[in-house]
Amino acid sequence: MQQFTFKVYPNGRGRDVYRIIRISGSDTLDQLCSAILTSFDFTHDHLYEFCMDNKPYSEHSYQCEPDGSGKPLTTEKIERLGLKNKQKFLFHYDFGDEWMFTISVQKIEFTVEYAKPQCLKEKGTIGQYPDPEADFEEEYDDEDCDGEEDEEDDL
Repeated sequence: MQQFTFKVYPNGRGRDVYRIIRISGSDTLDQLCSAILTSFDFTHDHLYEFCMDNKPYSEHSYQCEPDGSGKPLTTEKIERLGLKNKQKFLFHYDFGDEWMFTISVQKIEFTVEYAKPQCLKEKGTIGQYPDPEADFEEEYDDEDCDGEEDEEDDL
C-alpha cells in the first residue's frame, strides 16, 4: 500500500505556517481533512472540497457534499487520486471564511503496514476565528460609553 507525506499550509504562508502530514493511501480525503484540521487546531464543522487543479469550486474537485448519487466525493481513497511527487492541490475549507490550504506531495512510499494519519512536523500557528474581543477593544479603546471620543484626546 502507498503512504503519502504532504506539506500543508495556508495559501501565502508556506514558509512560516505549515504542517507535514503522513497518511496512508488507503485513507480517504475525509480522513485527510480531519488530519489537516486537527493539526491546525480547527473545528471540523464546515463544508470543504479538495480541488485537484488548485481552483476553488472547479469541476476537478472532490466535495464533501453528496453528489447526485447521495455519496460524498471525499470518500475517495487517496491512493486512487493518481498523485505524483511535487504535485500541488488545494484544500478549500469553510466556504464562508474561505480558508485555502495548499497541499504539496512531498513523498510517496510503499509500506506493508497501515499507519494512522500523523502530523510529523509543525511550524507556526493560525487562528481559525479571530478574537472578536481584541478587535472590539481596539476599535473602541479611545471612545467612552456613548460612542464619542474622550475630550482629552482632542486637546
